[in-house]
Amino acid sequence: MANQRAVPGQLRQQVYLRLRESIETGVLAPDSRLPASREHARVLGVSRNTVLWAVERLQSEGYLVGRVGDGTYVAQRNSPLRSGARAPQLAAHQLLSQRGRLIAEAGSRWIPASSDALPFRIGRPALEEFPFALWQRLERQTPTATRVANAGYTDAAGHPPLRAAIAQWLLVSRGIRCDPGQVLITAGSQQALDLVARLLLDVGDEVLVEDPGYHGIRANLVAQGALVRSVPVDDQGLCIAQGAALYPRAKLAVVTPTHQFPLGVSMGLARRAALIAWAQANRTWIVEDDYDGEFQYGPQRIPALCSMAHDARVLHVGTFSKTLGAGLRLGFIVLPDALVDAFTQGRALSDRQSPAAVQEVLARFIADGYLLRHLRRMRELYRERQATMIDSLARASHGAIRLAPSLQGMHLALEVDAQIHDTELSQRAHAAGVQLAPISRYCMEANRRGWLFGYAGYSAAALDRAARALGPLVN
Repeated sequence: MANQRAVPGQLRQQVYLRLRESIETGVLAPDSRLPASREHARVLGVSRNTVLWAVERLQSEGYLVGRVGDGTYVAQRNSPLRSGARAPQLAAHQLLSQRGRLIAEAGSRWIPASSDALPFRIGRPALEEFPFALWQRLERQTPTATRVANAGYTDAAGHPPLRAAIAQWLLVSRGIRCDPGQVLITAGSQQALDLVARLLLDVGDEVLVEDPGYHGIRANLVAQGALVRSVPVDDQGLCIAQGAALYPRAKLAVVTPTHQFPLGVSMGLARRAALIAWAQANRTWIVEDDYDGEFQYGPQRIPALCSMAHDARVLHVGTFSKTLGAGLRLGFIVLPDALVDAFTQGRALSDRQSPAAVQEVLARFIADGYLLRHLRRMRELYRERQATMIDSLARASHGAIRLAPSLQGMHLALEVDAQIHDTELSQRAHAAGVQLAPISRYCMEANRRGWLFGYAGYSAAALDRAARALGPLVN
């Protein structure tokens, strides 16, 4: 049992906690009889008084009942507990409202990664390359008066200098013309999508999503009671003509036009025009998720969908999770003027504001040109890492894994025959220390198979080691 050198109070507590856990987990079933105190103490290696103290406490809390002349028994679960005792735990569906159950169920389908990233895991930037020293210097340079102001309540729409910096950045980087007042700061893109679902959709409204596509988007929509309708993806992105024909009552479409997730295709001009025409004709909305649009490596940059004339039907969602790091918890959404006040109020109701001190530093980081400088370095680095990964995988697999280079994004996709069970290789890869996401994980109705290879967040040495670990599994 417990360490005999522990003081008596610690031993009593340990015995008590172990008995209570055994009762709560069902190891000691209701109506089961406890051993006699002397025998129990001998087995545990403690004094009889230690066992008696723990048993008496559990009796006072209703976990145990004493029967005169017959010993001590575990109480029935449905019997009334004495004052101060814990009530039996109820299942979540017994505690939550109908809406709460919907949110919990949808959330359980999308569990974002929080463990350490293994090579090839998608979505991880080169966090070790973040300019920490520069960031800390900008923090130290913040005037005391500004620190005091930022310590209180601030504008729920976001720090005005940051909104202005983002508006200017979007014009230069993504071709989007907007006023600072149209930029709403959020806690990443996921909160932006949550606001869209809460404020623009009613329960039962249909939403078009890409298939395959990002399951975090689908989970967010389902949690708000929307009916998610899968639309196939071809080499031009979401097939809007097919989606419009199948679901004429759809109120909204969510797309990743610059670098479709997960397949990596870019939406061409004709398809973009058709998508915007659909939104204008039906007075519907388009949400542009520009999750990694800053990472383009060719001489010609693909502009954002929101940069086209769209009659205020496109809402542009951006995030700093991929450019700087998810820990900042900062993103934004570009809104039509008519929606800004409502979205600001909706943001204030759920999350009040993003940390003003972090917004202050980020505003200076962008306005003083440091973001531009950092992204130039990352684009060059990521392009090199992509080439390293392609070469390492081809060599390690003896040509079985041949990835085509891409001028966009932070990962590459390898599609295979739809009859292949892509999850099997993913499981074996994980056992070998490689995180390889199967494309089937992101499908609703689509029958597409393959794997995703993330490269941005891993050194050349790590990518080569991962390739050598994966290679024998495909030969």
